[in-house]
Amino acid sequence: MSSHRRSTLIRRSAPALLSAALAGGGLMAVQTPAFAAPAPTQATANETANATADAAKSASAVHVRHLCSQQTKPGYMACNALVRTDLKAYKSLNPHAAPQGYGPDELKSAYNLPDGGKGQTVAIVDANDDPNAEQDLATYRKQYGLPECTSANGCFSKIDQNGGTNYPAPDAGWAGEISLDLDMVSAACPQCNIMLVEAKTASMDDLGTAVNQAVTKGAKFVSNSYGGSEDASDQQADDRYFKHPGVAITVSSGDSGYGVEYPAASPYVTAVGGTSLSQGGSGSRGWSEKVWGSSAGGEGAGSGCSQYSTKPSWQKDSGCAKRAVADVSAVADPATGLATYDSYQAGGWQVVGGTSASSPLIAAVYALAGAPGSTDTPASYPYAHTGALNDVTSGSNGSCGTSYLCTAGQGYDGPTGLGTPNGTAAFTK
Repeated sequence: MSSHRRSTLIRRSAPALLSAALAGGGLMAVQTPAFAAPAPTQATANETANATADAAKSASAVHVRHLCSQQTKPGYMACNALVRTDLKAYKSLNPHAAPQGYGPDELKSAYNLPDGGKGQTVAIVDANDDPNAEQDLATYRKQYGLPECTSANGCFSKIDQNGGTNYPAPDAGWAGEISLDLDMVSAACPQCNIMLVEAKTASMDDLGTAVNQAVTKGAKFVSNSYGGSEDASDQQADDRYFKHPGVAITVSSGDSGYGVEYPAASPYVTAVGGTSLSQGGSGSRGWSEKVWGSSAGGEGAGSGCSQYSTKPSWQKDSGCAKRAVADVSAVADPATGLATYDSYQAGGWQVVGGTSASSPLIAAVYALAGAPGSTDTPASYPYAHTGALNDVTSGSNGSCGTSYLCTAGQGYDGPTGLGTPNGTAAFTK
């Protein structure tokens, strides 16, 4: 689906369930325009937690906007983040209130994530500068009781694409993307070090240079939450920027539903799709997932069959002769979105989704699993451990001629790949 056809309305299916969480002395409400917000009232901590969970599970309509400008120039990328516009951002919360959206405890529970990751460095590659990156990260981590991650204690570092401190011009949209990425790594791997590498523009050449810089600086895990149209030059970019044996490189599959983006199509990266994540469901897991796809069309996890990229040897699906997208997935639906804190482009706490959330989550899961083998392509690891993933078997992100590339089913499918993390066993050799 072309970016020009993307809608700003993710779901139009059912009247909204009104739910609220106490914040900043008022209420944040999930609602459709047909309903007025309830009058401010006081809420207990339990009511706040229940409201947050109800909002996450709700199948009601949610309104979003793309954080980053959609690129029209060849060779330029857009970030794959969608922010909820039907929820008010709050700079601070009352002592007994929790942010709307899923936080670290929910993600740890949903994906059976262990403690660990100490000493591992996850690099985040984004375009432009977020001047408030470190202070916003501190706010997020303090809210959830995570250990401090600062430049002073060596946990956090920020560099430009050349490895220095000549940071590029700030950009509000990419600053929101940066906050999402930093928060998702923190949520999944609180003990990991985080390296933010800022490219001077959103061109593939600058972003790719930033990827190379992250690897040069020693990162074994690199997340990329952006994408653009495929073209015939992608194989050159593969060799120039993404062929790094022994480094787990994750890339968002896209937010436009069925259709392939680059660099998710690179055979050297782990392409990360997206799901809707809800508490409950059958079985002992306590959570359920389906493909993130909009009933209205337009938004949803990217997937499909690449036009140009060679099929890696570990992919065995028979309906796509070239590289199939995605490999694995994690929560991305803004209707079941993530709590993030961003004071540069927003008023503070907000709910964000998109495969920009799932890519850093999976990079952090790789870090929890330990450093890859020095000659390995870690994208192959999940294919050797399919039983260690939550197989997502329902939902669709659009229409396609080869049904598994756009519709979930048992085993491999395009929108969710092999599934979502169930611990870390699928992300090691």
